[in-house]
Amino acid sequence: MAAVVDERLAQTFVELADTLVGGFDLMEFLHMLTERCVELLDASAAGLLLADGRGALRLVAASTEQARLAELFQIQNDEGPCLDCFRSGAAVIVSDISSPDAAARWPSFSAQAREMGFAAVHAIPMRLRDQVIGTLNLFSSTAGGLDPAVARAARALVDVATIGILQERATREQGMVAGQLQVALNSRVIIEQAKGVLSERLKVTPDQAFLVLRQYSRNNNRPLTQLASDVISGSVIVSPVG
Repeated sequence: MAAVVDERLAQTFVELADTLVGGFDLMEFLHMLTERCVELLDASAAGLLLADGRGALRLVAASTEQARLAELFQIQNDEGPCLDCFRSGAAVIVSDISSPDAAARWPSFSAQAREMGFAAVHAIPMRLRDQVIGTLNLFSSTAGGLDPAVARAARALVDVATIGILQERATREQGMVAGQLQVALNSRVIIEQAKGVLSERLKVTPDQAFLVLRQYSRNNNRPLTQLASDVISGSVIVSPVG
C-alpha cells in the first residue's frame, strides 16, 4: 500500500485503541471500523455480523444501506459467503460473485449481490483462539481479490475489533462475553429504529439519517445507543449540522 495509506492505517489503530479505554462505546467502535475498512482497504462497503447467545448471526454495523441489506439478505436466506465464513472459521474470498462457482454455491445471494452492485466479497472471521464471534465483510463493486498487503491490514483490523469486543472485563467471565454481544445486538435494533424516525422526520435517506445521528452523538458527547433511544422517545430533537 502507498505510504499515505500506511500512515492512515497506523492512525486508525491509534484511534481504535483510544476507543477501548474509558467510556467505551461499542456501537461507535464497530461503525468506525466499517468506515475505516472502506477508507483504507479498497472496499466499496463493509458489514459486521456478530453471533448472539444462541450462536445465530445478527447484523450490528454496516457502512452503507446496501451493505446492510446484503448482510440481512444472507441471514434471512441462510445463504452467503459471510455465513460460510462464520461457520467454518476461515476467510471466504469471492473474487467474482457472478462466476459459475459462486452462482452454484450461493444462487440467491449471488443474484441479489449483483443486483445491488457488488461484484466481489471478502469475508473474514472474528475469532479469538477457537472462539468465532462473528465476521467482518468487505464488499467491492469490481471483481478481483484483495492485494496481499491489503488483506493483511484487513486481518489486523479484524483482530483489533475482536479484542475490542472481548475486552478484558468480558474475558474474565464467559457469561460476560454473551452479555457484551447481546448489548451490541440490542443496540443495533434501537439505532435502526432511530434511523427510521430521523429519515421520516428530516426527509432524508437512512444513510443520511445515520450520519446526522452520529454527528450529533459526537458533538454532544452522548453514547450513540442512548441518543437513539432519546430520538425514538422524542425527548431529543436532532437536526442536521450546518
